[in-house]
Amino acid sequence: MSLQVFGLPVSRGVAIGRAVLVASSRIDVAHYFIDPVDVPAEISRLRLARKQVSGELEDLKRDLPPNAQTEILALLDVHLMLLHDEALAEATCAWIVERHYNAEWAMAAQLEVVARQFDEMEDEYLRERKADLEQVAERVLRALGDPSNGSAITERVGARDFGGEDPLVLVANDISPADMLQFKGSVFTGFITDVGGKNSHTAIVARSLDIPAVVGARDASRLIRQDDWVIIDGDAGLVIVEPSSIVLEEYRFRQRQIQVERERLTRLRHKPAVTLDGERVELLANIELPGDGVAALAGGAEGVGLFRSEFLFMNRDGALPDEEEQYQAYRDAVTIMQGLPVTIRTVDIGSDKPLDRMSVHELRHEHTLNPAMGLRAIRWSLSDPAMFEVQLRAILRAASHGPVRLLVPMLTHLSEIRATFDALRRVRAQLMRESIPHGSVEIGAMVEVPAAALTMPIFLRYFDFVSIGTNDLIQYTLAIDRAEEAVAHLYDPWHPAVLRLIADTISQAHAAGKGISVCGEMAGDIEFTELLLGLGLRSFSMHPAQIPAIKQRILRSDSKRLRAYAAAVMSSDEPRSVGKDVSVAGAKVDAGEQVQKTPREAA
Repeated sequence: MSLQVFGLPVSRGVAIGRAVLVASSRIDVAHYFIDPVDVPAEISRLRLARKQVSGELEDLKRDLPPNAQTEILALLDVHLMLLHDEALAEATCAWIVERHYNAEWAMAAQLEVVARQFDEMEDEYLRERKADLEQVAERVLRALGDPSNGSAITERVGARDFGGEDPLVLVANDISPADMLQFKGSVFTGFITDVGGKNSHTAIVARSLDIPAVVGARDASRLIRQDDWVIIDGDAGLVIVEPSSIVLEEYRFRQRQIQVERERLTRLRHKPAVTLDGERVELLANIELPGDGVAALAGGAEGVGLFRSEFLFMNRDGALPDEEEQYQAYRDAVTIMQGLPVTIRTVDIGSDKPLDRMSVHELRHEHTLNPAMGLRAIRWSLSDPAMFEVQLRAILRAASHGPVRLLVPMLTHLSEIRATFDALRRVRAQLMRESIPHGSVEIGAMVEVPAAALTMPIFLRYFDFVSIGTNDLIQYTLAIDRAEEAVAHLYDPWHPAVLRLIADTISQAHAAGKGISVCGEMAGDIEFTELLLGLGLRSFSMHPAQIPAIKQRILRSDSKRLRAYAAAVMSSDEPRSVGKDVSVAGAKVDAGEQVQKTPREAA
């Protein structure tokens, strides 16, 4: 039977595929596809794990004291019976053989299927046996995680298409930003999560991957079953489960239309972004990994406006990348960009991007009452000088291969600015003493905290350029945790206070003759293109996939007319209503007539 699930639209487009559920578990489960040649080895891993658990349970039975209650013995017998159930074992192996899931994923997927069967049983005693099944499955999962259990395949190969013939969509309670990166170029054509906000980092990475996504869909992972056909309408925030043939064909037609439009926009790749009145606009790319530079060039980017270096630090079981590894990554990004500038942001760890292990000053993310306000970004870097200097050395060395700009996140205090420049001076001196080739870099500051925007004259005296991170700026200005569902509706880029901070920062940077860009989500949102142009912004940085649509909007805009439009938006009590009324077609409506009156003036 077809059903609809509603959530928050976070990444546009349409995805159609079979559901792949990442089941919740009390222990971490690795999810990756294996090479077909490794199927026998993965099945062998599963069998060895079952044999190991069987031995553990038999040992427990043997070691029971003579006066032990018979219920305990019966419980162990039930667990052994479930463990040796050949139907359950064969069904688990089928996930490995047919879908090329790794053994842990196969076990978790089959557990999800059987657990639902238990839930539907009328007999209360049988329903309660689900807990026994879960305990046995988790024992097997722990055994699979034991390095002594065969030759475990640890490399995640999600970017390789071993998922079968049908397209797949991922369904989970939640997905971390680091895990999202596993899906680049993978078999997943879209994803759905039960939790999450429209501007959480998970949602942002989804947009950067340019795949349709819906978050905050509440009970999606409970209502959707393994292998269900699912449609994700990323524009409406709608998930259709087991659609009718008519609905399926309608959405396939929409998919084809979207693809045709994207192909049309790619023709703008080599066309300069110039407004109708001759204003040149710089379009840069946000990237997470060095190889993303290929997509940046393909999208027509004029450089990298934000290289999020923290993603080099994730999914590493707590082992931080050393200087050589970082240097090679930054060098690769610089080389790929073929002489175009690359802006590398120093590691922005914390909040919803924690590491597995946080240096000598360990960041206990799960125990931090308000991680967004805690030890993160430059605060963490300055708390661990050795780690920070390793990153700075790697960046300066990479600068010998091409133009590099250094961007420092979440600065608020003059003391932090001075400490950052002191660290740079020490690193330069070290490299010179060691005769290691390195280059000079422009140094910029992220403006993502209201304190930075309000003390812009100090920042402009020290830095060569500034870049506005609108995601965090909105979060901190409005005191809204953008990853928190309960307050996500209050996260408002159109809020007058947010727009005033952005406008003032742009104005002051221009007055000081310093470079200014926006690298947050607003830069890649066509809803804000005209407003930012009208405020004087001439440098946008966004995911490569967003560049063509933004370029098209710029080519159709007249910056002189947009100044009046921006003034109307800025003077309104409700900027959103004014912005949406006149932003279409380059603000052809007389913006001067759109200024709203206060209730007193209207009276």
